[in-house]
Amino acid sequence: MRIIIHDNYEALSKWTAYYVAKRITDFNPTTEKPFVLGLPAGMSPVGTYQQLISLHQEGKVTFRNVVAFGLNEYAGIPEDHPQSHHSVLWNNFFGQIDIQPENVRLLDGNAADYDRECQDYEENIKTSGGIHLFLGSIGPDGHIGFNEPGSSLSSRTRIKTITSGARAANARWFGNDINKVPKTGLTMGVGTLMDAEEVLMVISGFSKARALQKILEDEVNHMWTVSMLQLHQHGMIVCDDEATMELKVGTVKYFRDIEKENLGLPEF
Repeated sequence: MRIIIHDNYEALSKWTAYYVAKRITDFNPTTEKPFVLGLPAGMSPVGTYQQLISLHQEGKVTFRNVVAFGLNEYAGIPEDHPQSHHSVLWNNFFGQIDIQPENVRLLDGNAADYDRECQDYEENIKTSGGIHLFLGSIGPDGHIGFNEPGSSLSSRTRIKTITSGARAANARWFGNDINKVPKTGLTMGVGTLMDAEEVLMVISGFSKARALQKILEDEVNHMWTVSMLQLHQHGMIVCDDEATMELKVGTVKYFRDIEKENLGLPEF
């Protein structure tokens, strides 16, 4: 597993955007063979999305032959609700690049049959060629999407109960009223994420420091969902200094040393 440590959130966001753009460009996607991305709707990747938008506007990367799968979606709120993951991803990213609308694949939080929707989503990922790069982020407790602590590390896309703690944390987006935060959501499973060719996690801020420590210095544990990254053949974490505050000095020095030649912006 690769660990890229940057000084701050701005630096990690720019580096990650350049890395994603390079992966897309090097792949040279076509209509028949698109590049397949997996994307979250949280706050951590917003800086990366902004940098990718800038690269697109500068003519350095195109998304015309990119297929994007969303990580998760709240169940039971309108698609056009400002906090639906549809709205967040379209407002923060898709609406400002040249991705073709038919290539945006998002879970339907208002599907008549959630089990069928999740099964179809899994099949859609497979028929699209599988996810080449999943760009993710985590919560302070190490959750990914709605894969809260205790989630099976072999789980697939499914309907999932959202914990009270997660709902309380997200209440700020719902007028600080926890009762307005949905109690369930649809999410890719941990096993679904592990099937991606490459998984890149963006981790920033002191609030994520304990989770990063659990990933790097503890064993794989379903109570820290993101620890599954230890088992991925092509896993990468891009983090900032604040997120390393719970790590041993030796751990930080080790990863800084082995990646010291890779901190410059990826060229493409």
